[in-house]
Amino acid sequence: MDADVVIAGAGPTGAMLACELRLAGVDVMVVDQLAERTGESRAGGMHARTLEVLDQRGILDRFLEVGELQPVGHFSGLVLDFDGFESRHPHPLMLLQSAFERLLDEWAEELGVRVRWSAEVSGISQDRDGVTVELRTAETESATLRARYIVGCDGGRSTVRKLADIPFPGTPATMTAMLGDVEFTALPEEYIPMRRCPGGHFSVIAFEPGWYRVFTSEYDYVADPNEPATFEQLRESLVRLAGTDWGMHSPRWVSRFGDAARQASRYREGRVLLAGDAAHIHYPAGGQGLNIGVQDAVNLGWKLASVVHGQAPESLLDSYHTERHPVAERVLHNTRAQAALARPGPQTDALRDVFSSLIAFDEVNRYLASMVTALDIRYPVDCDHPLAGRRVPDADLKTPDGATRVYELLHAARPVLLDLRGSAEVAAAVEGWADRVDLVEAQSDDDSWPVPGVGEIPAPAALLLRPDGHVAWAAAVGGVPDTSALRASLAAWFGPALRHG
Repeated sequence: MDADVVIAGAGPTGAMLACELRLAGVDVMVVDQLAERTGESRAGGMHARTLEVLDQRGILDRFLEVGELQPVGHFSGLVLDFDGFESRHPHPLMLLQSAFERLLDEWAEELGVRVRWSAEVSGISQDRDGVTVELRTAETESATLRARYIVGCDGGRSTVRKLADIPFPGTPATMTAMLGDVEFTALPEEYIPMRRCPGGHFSVIAFEPGWYRVFTSEYDYVADPNEPATFEQLRESLVRLAGTDWGMHSPRWVSRFGDAARQASRYREGRVLLAGDAAHIHYPAGGQGLNIGVQDAVNLGWKLASVVHGQAPESLLDSYHTERHPVAERVLHNTRAQAALARPGPQTDALRDVFSSLIAFDEVNRYLASMVTALDIRYPVDCDHPLAGRRVPDADLKTPDGATRVYELLHAARPVLLDLRGSAEVAAAVEGWADRVDLVEAQSDDDSWPVPGVGEIPAPAALLLRPDGHVAWAAAVGGVPDTSALRASLAAWFGPALRHG
């Protein structure tokens, strides 16, 4: 084998997945058709759940030092307030994708991730033992890699998805949007939020001193997706919408896209898996695209590593589709709604007025903000505790070794059985999984924990945490913990117990 896992695509999703696999000791090779990083800014920020994921790995400070926290977000240009959210990191972090990729590259290098540039996947064949990946490379006309699995993180036009013959159903584009990083000579203000016009809408945002991001959307016109986007097209689009280009010049990058929304019918075909834009595309309303891709990677990484190491059966990989497909389905749904809510016309004007009044209600604001930030995700698990399936709150803890936080226990990307009541039954239940699951005895500083969408709940007696920070099993305070259910959960997520003697 040339690698345990080949990842096609070195963007945010592929890079994050590679790091997750390396944390688990998996030999991974990333291949990308580009010759190097382009430096294109692309996505512009991260929401709360992605910031929490980076905190769980102990690398969040690297991103906070470079990005800028924002007080509010939006739903189709209507302001969402994130104050008071049940998270240590409730506010969006403005950080360009190019900077995000640079920081991930540094972490990947520290972890020993191998990256092969100028290598485009051109063929895939599977057998019972692995997958053979054919590449077109700059050095030779073709090359091959042999691996246990391949993950397509190669974008909306994914070659891996097409080679695996995975359908990509959805809705076609109904409008054309353009994005560019430019300079201005006569812009009257530093920030123009989404401004609706008879033909669409536009916005201008100052990302860094001296240059701006211009975003235009024109409805009922669909450009040829194969035609290269140009600066002149962006300038003309802004003039049509705003009536001026404010002396726009010196473009760094220009791109074009639409509101097509498509999703892979399945995220796994044997030894081929999909993540990020290869699995789902949508209109980039609310800045959810980069975030959902990173969260795909964190959900898949520990499962794939467990299967590669022979600790869990291949069927564990099916839970990746079961859990993440509905998440993307909901993102496609809400971005379709946001695109419709931005459409020009008096009917939509009235709808936006009503919607704006509704968002003023705290319950509506929190519902939409929880959805956009992905803080309210709950995966299906066989446990009825209110925390089961949800991301774990980052509670303050006291351990025999000193004060810590729940997320600090997840830095190694290993499962954690957190015993908050010193239960001998809980400690005994995990003995058969001691090679895979870390037992931590601690005390919570708080009697209650906040849960998005639920409110305050009593601090649990014990928790089984997956490496992605979601709760696989939990026990309430009072009574005897159901250790048979705990053992069943340990076996379901982390494979059979070791037999001694």
